[in-house]
Amino acid sequence: MQSVKAGSKHLIREINEAIVLDAVRTHGFRSRSEIAADTGLSAPTVSGITADLIERDFLYEHSTGQSAGGRRPVMLALNASAGYVIGVKVTENAVIAVLTDLAATVIHRRHRKLQGTSLDQVVALIAKVTADLRSRVEGERVYGLGVGTAGVVDSANGIVHHGTYAHWRDAPFGDMLYQRTGLPTIIENDVNALAVNEHWFGIGKDIPNLLVVSLGRGIGLGLILDGRLYRGAFGGAGEFGHVKVHGDATPCACGAEGCLEALVADPAIERAVSAIAGRPTTTEEAADLARGGDDAMRRVFTDAAAHLGRAIANLVNTLNPQLIVLSGEGSHASDLMLDTLHESLRHHVFSGLSDGLEVVVEPWDDEAWAQGAASLVLAEMFQPALRPGTDVERPSLSASAVG
Repeated sequence: MQSVKAGSKHLIREINEAIVLDAVRTHGFRSRSEIAADTGLSAPTVSGITADLIERDFLYEHSTGQSAGGRRPVMLALNASAGYVIGVKVTENAVIAVLTDLAATVIHRRHRKLQGTSLDQVVALIAKVTADLRSRVEGERVYGLGVGTAGVVDSANGIVHHGTYAHWRDAPFGDMLYQRTGLPTIIENDVNALAVNEHWFGIGKDIPNLLVVSLGRGIGLGLILDGRLYRGAFGGAGEFGHVKVHGDATPCACGAEGCLEALVADPAIERAVSAIAGRPTTTEEAADLARGGDDAMRRVFTDAAAHLGRAIANLVNTLNPQLIVLSGEGSHASDLMLDTLHESLRHHVFSGLSDGLEVVVEPWDDEAWAQGAASLVLAEMFQPALRPGTDVERPSLSASAVG
């Protein structure tokens, strides 16, 4: 159960409403007495809140439940079509956007190429795509906009301190989007957004300690610790690609040497396989050659897997997660890497910490990243007690715009 922070009666009411909705969302169907037991709220409080939420179409009476004797309880369910949210993933050359319902089901999707990566260009394209998606649900409530982008992000204030693709510095991305769209906007590191999506709606649903490792042009990390997204003091937690590999001096694009990214990310693999082939070779082509029996190509992937396994082992020894999810465009070659990665994990993880640890590959899909950004908005709506302290307009059950 979330702790209810002190504040105005309106704030406390909003938090309690979200707690009730979250209890129903988590379990699928819940009676009023079960909601009271789940949340610690009194029966009269639950009765009043559920009546209000039914009147506002957030909940509906779905069916009757089982009873050991006496009156059968009425089961309540979340009305996923009571409103919508928009999620956007910004890549180095495109904007991928989705409109989802309150259960994160994708209703509409858009993919638009960027004509440039200046802040104004990206904001303009997102605003245009957002307006397009809102027009698809004209007259319906749209509660907020979530945007995932690579880099160091101050989510509480909507600032991109260090953009990976666009090379932004201290960009007021969230405020600019709010001014252009009128929607409460959340800006987040893209891998963090993916981790939230996995925890709320994906393979890691309700697992309190999980790590999402993104493989591709870079190496990213999203951390869900004790059921909450961990961002670090300044929003920079998860720069996993820049941990150091012992004894290696390979130059990294960041300017340092010996970074994991310089050995495992797609550009590093492409350099290695191109040197073997004597011509430019993509990771996809190299993976096909490796599967076809090219031992030299296979060795590039297994060497990368050994480095990755050792680095992940350090995470396991430090954080003791239950689940590790591998995703990103680089995960297409996971079949060539998993055996070596598991072997490296077994060798480097402290005795006992690998017991019960599961490593899974989640097929890469740009849309899942955009859905993750939408999940950020839903998390704000359903768990307002966990919002960071900020004056920035945040999504809530009481604040929406008509599409």
